[in-house]
Amino acid sequence: MQSCVKRSHIEIPIFRNLKFFVYIAIERKEAILDPQGKAIEHALGSLGFREIENTRVGKLVRLTVDANSPDEARKVAESASEKLLANPIMETFSVIKVSDSPVLEGVAE
Repeated sequence: MQSCVKRSHIEIPIFRNLKFFVYIAIERKEAILDPQGKAIEHALGSLGFREIENTRVGKLVRLTVDANSPDEARKVAESASEKLLANPIMETFSVIKVSDSPVLEGVAE
C-alpha cells in the first residue's frame, strides 16, 4: 500500500506492508512410515470406509506475514518452512494459500 507525505512542494511516497495469511501443509515423506495415519486408516476401515487407503497425517500451519505483496509473503513463508517448520529429512511442505483473509476457504480444487 502506498500513500504520500507532502514536504513543501515535494511528495514522498511511503510504502506500508500489508498483512497476508499464508497456509502451509507439512507432511511426512512417502518413504517415512506414518503410524498415526495407519491407525486412522485402520479405524476408518472398521467403520466401513474400505475405499480409503494410504492415510497420512500432517500439519497445517498458518503464518501472518507482513509483506508488500502475496509473492513476497509466499517467499517469506517458504524460507521459514525450509529453515524451521519442516524437517527436510522426513517432511515435505507446500504453501497452499496466500490470502488477505484469515479464513481458509476454497483450498480444495
